[in-house]
Amino acid sequence: MEARCQCGQLSVTAPGPSRLVIVCHCSYCQRRSGSPFGALAYYPSEKLKIMGQATRFERPTGTGGIAESFFCPTCGSTVYGRVSKQPAMLGVAVGAFCDPKFPAPMLSVWEEGKHDWVVIPKPVEHHPQG
Repeated sequence: MEARCQCGQLSVTAPGPSRLVIVCHCSYCQRRSGSPFGALAYYPSEKLKIMGQATRFERPTGTGGIAESFFCPTCGSTVYGRVSKQPAMLGVAVGAFCDPKFPAPMLSVWEEGKHDWVVIPKPVEHHPQG
C-alpha cells in the first residue's frame, strides 16, 4: 500500500492496512490536518519505506510528550508522524492512502474537542482525552 502527498514527491509504502488506526480530535490535529480530526494508521517504523524529502515539525502533546509531523516541502501535505511515547511506531495519514476500504479506527481520542456533528460509531473506544 502506498500513502503519498498531493504532488507525489513524498510517499510511504506500508505492508498493508493497519489495525491500529486512531482518530484524534485535539486542536493540534485539527489544525495539522485541516479537518475536524486527524486519522493516523500506526506501523512499526521498520516495516515502512519512506521515499522523498520531508520537512519535520515538532510540537508538545497534551500529555507532556512531543509529536512530530513530517510533511512534503513542495505541496505541504502531512504524510506521517511520530509521538515520543511510541518512538518505534510511525503514524501514516489515513487520507494519504486514498483508500475508502481502509480499516475504521479502533480508538477516538481527545473527544472533548470533537465537533458536535462528527459521529464516531461503536465499537470504537472513545476517550475524552489522550
